[in-house]
Amino acid sequence: MTSRAEVTSRYAEAYVKASKRDRGRILDQVVEVTGWSRDNARRRLRAAASRPPGTGRPVAKRPRKQRSPKFSYDALKVLQTVWAASGGQCGKYLAASMQIQLDLLERHGELVDGTDRYAAGVRAELLSMSAASIDRYLKGAKATDQIKGVSTTKPSPLLRSSIKIRKAGDEVEAEPGFFEGDTVAHCGPTLKGEFARTLNLTDVHTGWVFTRTVRNNAHVHIRGALRAGVEEVPFEVTGLDFDNGTEFLNKAVIKWAGEREIFFTRSRPYKKNDQATIESKNNHLVRKYGFYYRYDTNEERRVLNRLWRLVNDRFNYLTPTKKPTGFGTDRNGRRTRLYDKPATPLERLLAAKVLSPTQEAELVAYRESLNPAAIARKIADLQAVLLKLAKDKTEQLYLASFPTALPDIRKGIRIKAS
Repeated sequence: MTSRAEVTSRYAEAYVKASKRDRGRILDQVVEVTGWSRDNARRRLRAAASRPPGTGRPVAKRPRKQRSPKFSYDALKVLQTVWAASGGQCGKYLAASMQIQLDLLERHGELVDGTDRYAAGVRAELLSMSAASIDRYLKGAKATDQIKGVSTTKPSPLLRSSIKIRKAGDEVEAEPGFFEGDTVAHCGPTLKGEFARTLNLTDVHTGWVFTRTVRNNAHVHIRGALRAGVEEVPFEVTGLDFDNGTEFLNKAVIKWAGEREIFFTRSRPYKKNDQATIESKNNHLVRKYGFYYRYDTNEERRVLNRLWRLVNDRFNYLTPTKKPTGFGTDRNGRRTRLYDKPATPLERLLAAKVLSPTQEAELVAYRESLNPAAIARKIADLQAVLLKLAKDKTEQLYLASFPTALPDIRKGIRIKAS
């Protein structure tokens, strides 16, 4: 192989400078000596011409010296604990919420100085970590699970023309109170029969979420969940935006919204980007924590609603989010999206100054009472209950959806006569 490399190196420069006729002669000589095909010889000559002068053999690169870690092993282990208690936040969000995560974990005795590798020096290391460093140190602990579900939204044939359309690109709401909403079907692999639905609401300005599971998508249950959401959200709900599903676009729900003077809008049919905020929350909240199993019993719905209260507390008080603020250009002149500094929904709500001092104090006090590690443990326990209740049932429905590959022996087997 060394002689072949020498041949290509010797003829490479002459080949790229030669005319078309002379290139043919050079190829003939190289093919005769090496036994390569003409295409292979042509490719190797061009590759050799692009390399620095030499025999053509690749030179082994000197292995790169490993950089000594900036943060200690103790900081890495404590970081994994904080990350798990936070619900698996990404580096940008965890860096923004690290201060409050550590404060709450210390207050509730989950992190004690001198115990389980935690100390003042470790705390200082965690607070100094950048978002990129957090992601890099957590690379081994992270796992992805990409799952797709079944969509049940149908465009409503009634009342659509009477509801104002809100589309992507419209002016962003300047204060809290305007919510996007959607329902998530817990149907498992089949849409047959009755199954639970989860109403998911999120405030466009602050990111505040409210989640409630109901028996089905009948307007009685949807209206009841909406009423509970309006009552439990700690600020005034001024507007609701939904897709074109009939569970929302019906006389009962529209009348209820009108009586409460709630502005009612809908998105364009088949345009999911009109509701980008709630579509994102459907995946990051409902599907991530409630899975894709089939839930159709009272017990399963009770467990889900206990789960949502914990998840809502985690999202509203402890999980930062970032919001798009406009467009800019990078150093190469490309158009890029610009975002604000990550902040929790509570922090955005307090910055909006729509609450009284008493309400603000109550919400801050409630946040200080939360234990991120205890929330994580309770969420894991409830998810284990959901797995026990619905996993086997859902898998049986999934297997039943496939036609059997074996013939029905009761009907006999026909054999073609020869």
